Amino acid sequence: MIISALRRRPGLGMRLLIAQTLVLLAGAITTWVVAALVGPPLFREHLRQAGVSAGSAEQLHAEEAYLYATVFSVGGAVAVSALTAFAVSLYVSRRLQRSVTEVAAAASAVSEGRYEVRVAPQNLGEEFDALSAAFNQMAAQLQAIDTTRRQLFGDLAHEIRTPVAVLEAWLEAVEDGVRPLTPDTIALMRDQSRRLVRFSGDLGALAQAEESSATMSFTDIDVADVITTTAAAVADRYHAKGVALSTHLAASRHHLWGDPQRLSQVLTNVLDNALRHTSAHGRVDVSTDTEGDQLVIRIADNGDGIAAPHLSLIFDRLYRADAARTRDHGGSGLGLAIAKALVEAHGGRIGAASGGVGGGAIITIYLPLPTNPPPLGTSDVAHPPPTA
Repeated sequence: MIISALRRRPGLGMRLLIAQTLVLLAGAITTWVVAALVGPPLFREHLRQAGVSAGSAEQLHAEEAYLYATVFSVGGAVAVSALTAFAVSLYVSRRLQRSVTEVAAAASAVSEGRYEVRVAPQNLGEEFDALSAAFNQMAAQLQAIDTTRRQLFGDLAHEIRTPVAVLEAWLEAVEDGVRPLTPDTIALMRDQSRRLVRFSGDLGALAQAEESSATMSFTDIDVADVITTTAAAVADRYHAKGVALSTHLAASRHHLWGDPQRLSQVLTNVLDNALRHTSAHGRVDVSTDTEGDQLVIRIADNGDGIAAPHLSLIFDRLYRADAARTRDHGGSGLGLAIAKALVEAHGGRIGAASGGVGGGAIITIYLPLPTNPPPLGTSDVAHPPPTA
C-alpha cells in the first residue's frame, strides 16, 4: 500500500509547487552567479577610478563590505521572493486543484447516470469558465436525452401493451366460450394485430429516417411532380372520408437535390396526419412558394388545430398534444417524427402553426434550393445532403 502510494504521480497542485520551486532555485543560482562573476570586477574598476590603489587596505575593506552587502541584500531578496512566490503558488495551485477535482467529481457523477450535476463557474479565467460551461451544456443534453429515452420506453410499452391486452382478452373470451368467433370478432382482433404491425413498421421507418444520410439516393427532382404524385396516391383516402384535397403549386418549376421517395414519404405522413385530424367536409391545401434560397411547402387544414404549448412538441416521437389527437385517430405518433428526420436529412427544417384548438393547422417544410443544380436525371447514391 505504501509502495503504491509512493509510486503515485503527484497531483496538479504539487506539480505547480515543484515547478515554481525549480524556477525560484534557478533564479537564485543565476542571480548569485551573475553577482559573483560580474559584480567584483566592476566594483574594483570603480575603486581604481576613485583612486584606491590595488592591494591596499582600503580596497580589501571595500571589497569585504561589497561582499557582505551583496550576500545579505541578494539573499534577503531571494528569500522574500521565494516566500511570496511560494504563498501565491500554494494558493493558486490549491484553487486549480480544487476546480479540477470538482470537474472530475462531476464527470464521475455523470458517468454514473446523475445527469443533474452541474459545475459552478470557477472564476479562474476564460479557459476554466469555458470548460465549466461546456461541461454543464453536455450534462444538460445528456439529461434531456435520458429523459426522452425514459419517456420513449414508457410510451413504447403503453403502445404495445394496449393492443396486446385487447387481443389477449378477446382470445380468452373466445376460448372460454364467452364470445363466439364471429367475423366481427375476427375483424376486431385483426384490427389490433394490424395496429401492432403498423406501429413496428413506423418504428423501423423512424430508425431508418434518422440514419437516412447513409441510405438515401439523391438526384435532381421536380418538386411539383413529387407533390402531384403523392397527392394522387392519398386521394382515395381523402375521398373516402369526404375531405377535399387541393394543390396550389408555384408557376415556376422548382428542382431540388434530394431523394424523391423520401420526400414523398414526408408529404404522405403530413397529409395522413392532416386527414386524421380533419372532419368530413373539411379541406386540406398544399401550396409551394420560395423564400430567399429556400423552397417552402405548406400543408394547411381546417381541422382540430393544436394548442400553442404543443406546437413545438408535435414532431417528437409518440407525442400527442391533446384529446383531439389521441390514439383513437389510429396514428402511431411517429409520422411527424419520421417527417422531421427526413426533412433534416435534406438539410431543411419543418415547423407547425395553428390558430388553436379547432382553428386548423399549418405544417411548413423548408428545403434548400441548390445554387448550382446538377443536370436533370443525374443521381448519386448516398450523396451527402445539402446544408441549409
